[in-house]
Amino acid sequence: MSSSNFDERVVTIPLRDINAVPSYKRADKAMSLIRQYLSKHFKVSSDEIRLDPSINKIVWARGQKGPPTKIRVRAALFEEDGLRVVEAEHAA
Repeated sequence: MSSSNFDERVVTIPLRDINAVPSYKRADKAMSLIRQYLSKHFKVSSDEIRLDPSINKIVWARGQKGPPTKIRVRAALFEEDGLRVVEAEHAA
């Protein structure tokens, strides 16, 4: 990380595991998979991840049963009030 403790990455998150759940739970599972992926790769807990509403719009655009199979996300890790926080938004 840089001296200002700021790290920004554009990552492609695979959401293929949504097919393991019933179709009416797929968009919810996709949102939890995004949080799990970011928490693993940025080494923070899932409570410290803030997702922009643009990610929510992309996942729910085709309804609850048809979320995308992968999504590109721009995520930034920084420190705020002594906590490590990841903010993520959709990367076009």
